[in-house]
Amino acid sequence: MNTSNFFSQPQNLFQKQYDALRMYYFEKKSAKEIAEKFGYTYRGFTTLAYNFSKKLKEQNSDNMFFKEFKRGKKPSENTVQAKELIIKMRKKYYSVEDIKVVLDAKNMNMSSKTIYNIISSEGFARLPRRSNSVKKQVEEIKIKPPKSEMLNFQPETFTSSSAGILSLLPDIKKYGIDSLIENSDYPKTSQIGKLNSILCFVALKALNVRRYTADNMWCMDRGSGLFAGLNVLPKAAWFTSYSHRVTRSMNINFLKSLHNNWISNGLLSDTINLDFTTIPYWGDNEHLENNWSGKRTKALPSMLAVLAQDSDSGIIDYGDTNVMHENESKVILEFLDFYRSGSDKGKDLKYLIFDSKFTNYENLRKLEDNNVKFITIRRKGKNITNRLNSLPEKNWKTFRIERAGNKKATIKVFEETVFLKTYDKQIRQINIKGHGKIKPATIILNDFDIKAEEVVRKYARRWIIEKEISEQIEFFHLNNVSSSMVIKVDFDLTMSILTHNIFRLFAKDTQRYKHLSDNSIYEKFLKNSAEIKIDNEIEIKLKKKKNLPLLLEKNKKLEDQKYLWLDNRKLKFRGNTYS
Repeated sequence: MNTSNFFSQPQNLFQKQYDALRMYYFEKKSAKEIAEKFGYTYRGFTTLAYNFSKKLKEQNSDNMFFKEFKRGKKPSENTVQAKELIIKMRKKYYSVEDIKVVLDAKNMNMSSKTIYNIISSEGFARLPRRSNSVKKQVEEIKIKPPKSEMLNFQPETFTSSSAGILSLLPDIKKYGIDSLIENSDYPKTSQIGKLNSILCFVALKALNVRRYTADNMWCMDRGSGLFAGLNVLPKAAWFTSYSHRVTRSMNINFLKSLHNNWISNGLLSDTINLDFTTIPYWGDNEHLENNWSGKRTKALPSMLAVLAQDSDSGIIDYGDTNVMHENESKVILEFLDFYRSGSDKGKDLKYLIFDSKFTNYENLRKLEDNNVKFITIRRKGKNITNRLNSLPEKNWKTFRIERAGNKKATIKVFEETVFLKTYDKQIRQINIKGHGKIKPATIILNDFDIKAEEVVRKYARRWIIEKEISEQIEFFHLNNVSSSMVIKVDFDLTMSILTHNIFRLFAKDTQRYKHLSDNSIYEKFLKNSAEIKIDNEIEIKLKKKKNLPLLLEKNKKLEDQKYLWLDNRKLKFRGNTYS
């Protein structure tokens, strides 16, 4: 066929229809004339014209005769399927990194560059620089997550926005915490083992997750799932169901095994600080007592919990949420029984430090009879305060003591021996002024050998620890408990204690950063994303960050360890080329 016949004698069906319809609508030829020219019946052509007009109205944006050929690589089927989800998440202001985490969880392997190109082609601008608080306020979208199951450890590569917490695993293995969990009384499920289950709770605590119910994103992250040896973490309902199977005896037995582990590793000194903390509850509170909340400066229905923390290592050795007003003063004796049970080294405990309202004088005498030294604040009335204020300045000695933030303060000390009626014995009394309080503080203790300045330093250390405990409660969201089940709250406290202690073990080997709070450790070291490659080893390429070199150096010392719940593989931490 020559070029002139191509237009005068169309052979292709679509070309023939196009020429006939063009003559009818554009050149205004009659239907009868066109039917004769192109070999249609009259009724056949009018039907063709009617269907064309109808389709044009229904899909006026589509070209029915000419197909547009786009240059460049044809989009893959995976890209076409993921495009709708990418656009949906971008409209809710999710970053490229967060979008990639979700795509990886749904086995839609796609590079960050491809995601960015799709976003750009749809006309979305770059997200402005946002603070962490603003990022947390991003509107959540409902995406069906994959089912949580044991990881099969087939070779694969994926991205995680929560991979920084994997840096805690070397210390969990080094100090044998994985074995303690495996040998504990905690339950397992039909799909998830005991160790994996507990590590799920630790992962959420380490990630600073405020609410277990806010699972739209964290149950998509493959890195937090890998922490527990799973593909992804279970959904919120699983955490609630699991915790309701846990009893107080399981928690106390696990704390005892941790206690013996801390002693064997030399992590407990001779001094323990004891303190109460209030855990508010916002539901049906008829079964709860009112307790004072310093954070909210009022008494409110809540659970009263006790914490015992080592003054040197920062390890929290004991916790209990079952404290009632009627047995509040006896908690100190319960802790003493806990400390000394199952270990001959329990006698190494020399000092208990607590505030004036922690127990009564009768129990102080019981501590004395059990050869335990104590340091506490004496409750005093107006007469004692007036007598101390009237003392001449020459009776007061000057000392320098530590304060929070590596600062020091100058105080004045006056020492004496007094007789307490309910204690029924002479006791040593050290009075302090110039410590920032209007009234002098009065310390009482049953150790007559220790130097006064050392006593003041020990109690000053307690003031620092009170601040640390407050920070820990804030970071692990213990003051936001929403469960009406006391057992669940006690388990939540136990998991917070475990995670806090893992943080302290992590900080122990970070040179100048031992003093950091849990929140600062998370922000400086653990809040990081990575590209993770599973093969014969598990390679974790962490994003560039200021303190990454120190983190890599720390983890390199323990990279020969193998992790049973990670299919007996080694962890290799590396730095990535991007930030």
